[in-house]
Amino acid sequence: MKKVRIVGAGLAGSEAAWQCARRGVAVELFEMRPGRATPAHQTDNFAELVCSNSLKSESENTAPWLLKEELRRAGSLLLEIARETAVPAGHALAVDRAEFSRKVTEVISREPLITICREEVTEVEDGTLTIIATGPLTSDALSQEIARLSSASSSAENASADPLRGEAPPPHSNLYFYDSISPIVEADSIDMSKVYLAARYDKGSADYINCPMSKDEYDRFYDALLAAQSVEQKDWEKLNYFESCLPIEEIARRGRDTLRFGPMKPVGLKDPRTGRIPYAAVQLRQENLRADSYNLVGFQNHLKFGEQARVLSLIPGLGNARFLRYGQIHRNTYINAPALLNPRLQMKAHPHVLFAGQICGVEGYVESIATGLMSGMNAAALATGGEPAPPPRATAFGSLVHYITQAESKTFQPANITFDLLPALGRRVRDRKERHRLQCELALREFENWLRPSALEPASA
Repeated sequence: MKKVRIVGAGLAGSEAAWQCARRGVAVELFEMRPGRATPAHQTDNFAELVCSNSLKSESENTAPWLLKEELRRAGSLLLEIARETAVPAGHALAVDRAEFSRKVTEVISREPLITICREEVTEVEDGTLTIIATGPLTSDALSQEIARLSSASSSAENASADPLRGEAPPPHSNLYFYDSISPIVEADSIDMSKVYLAARYDKGSADYINCPMSKDEYDRFYDALLAAQSVEQKDWEKLNYFESCLPIEEIARRGRDTLRFGPMKPVGLKDPRTGRIPYAAVQLRQENLRADSYNLVGFQNHLKFGEQARVLSLIPGLGNARFLRYGQIHRNTYINAPALLNPRLQMKAHPHVLFAGQICGVEGYVESIATGLMSGMNAAALATGGEPAPPPRATAFGSLVHYITQAESKTFQPANITFDLLPALGRRVRDRKERHRLQCELALREFENWLRPSALEPASA
């Protein structure tokens, strides 16, 4: 039996390590923090959540719910801990991010089959089963090693320049986009007389703080936002944002009402004090179990800190807000998975190397956990002489794998799980809710059949 080396103890790496260990396969789990920091992480704990504390919808028969349901049935450690550390968030699963990462670190660290190595990995050993799960903030040294490995299956027409080094690495190695982090405010600095509690469309409990705006207030905020000074762009930067996580100032530049149809959408948020829907609204989501801090939902931005304090104070209820964290921007690196990976998440040219998490081309916390679980399962099978079996196409797992390995390589961008990724039903169903219900029903039936051959059972079972 071979030992598995896992590089990166984020969401994907931690889940992969656990899945290997529960199958009796020994793991060396490498994490470069705290010796080597990243621009976004604040602690040296495993599975630290950075951009948000939300693991998305818990509403039945939605695509995020389906992915979490498959994770639950597959025995995901991180999903179990997420539920243990959940905080109120309406119909979404949100966690106390500090408690979540603390518990993941604790459980992983006490597993006897997992050896923790606090050091940076800069080379991939030939013949060593390795899962690269270093996330969107992969170090420059390891990025260069991935570029070297990638060159074996590259073609010059798809070469992409690396903006951080100002040079062109081998083709198919590093693609990139820029992702942003939302601000967080202290709960007791919010003026509760100017806000109200509600969940959109009254779905779930009223766990969000809503800051309503009149048209005049919105216009004042919008004008200040457009006039605010952004962090200076470096000469070598080409800001290539991920469309689903645009900074608010980028959204605002697309038109005066774009924010009102995006992160400041008031639809379904009736103010109980007036009985009316506000002109615009900013939602605040509880950040931890103590409820002493709140995240400005969808307010990731690339503004200077002083400008953020000035502009965000125009939001009703936040006039005297104390910010625990301002919005920031950081690079996200990912490989051109369709050119490099097979459906078992192995490199085509180097089958002993697997990828998981955001670096393999999925976007989102739950998606990262799912690819971590699959890569851990696949590596454990390879370590014990088995043959990994990719999940069925009809499942959320299978649809994610199909997308990142079969998409058009020239235009590939990371993706969240959506019904667009799942295959269409064999018959036409006009009602969208019924169609989604049937897709989820089929997916879970196929998923259960996939689990039956004991592919996910521990080796000692």
